[in-house]
Amino acid sequence: MPEFLYRSKLYYNPVEFALDRIGGAWKMPILWRLNGRVMRYGELKKDIARVTHKMLTAQLRELESDGFITRTVFPVVPPKVEYALTERGMQTIPVIETIRNYGLQLMKESGIETG
Repeated sequence: MPEFLYRSKLYYNPVEFALDRIGGAWKMPILWRLNGRVMRYGELKKDIARVTHKMLTAQLRELESDGFITRTVFPVVPPKVEYALTERGMQTIPVIETIRNYGLQLMKESGIETG
């Protein structure tokens, strides 16, 4: 496959492109937690304990911009914001599940307890 540009960034293959959209330390965990449910920001922050406020906010914005999640703001005080998967976001779940299962297999083969 020839290289291609997307949003002024050069990509060399579709795997690199996909990982840029959903890869990194926090995007897949966010998507995984939104599978089948709607969550508020505070719930996500609490459930992903090591993520910083700045990083969670940035990752949520990127996932929303790329069409993986929706952000619904309710006009109440204090502000209420909910996040949910879009159809595109739901398509990532089998991919994440495959990677998760492979990770569990590698852990087992390495002698790491998986609980």
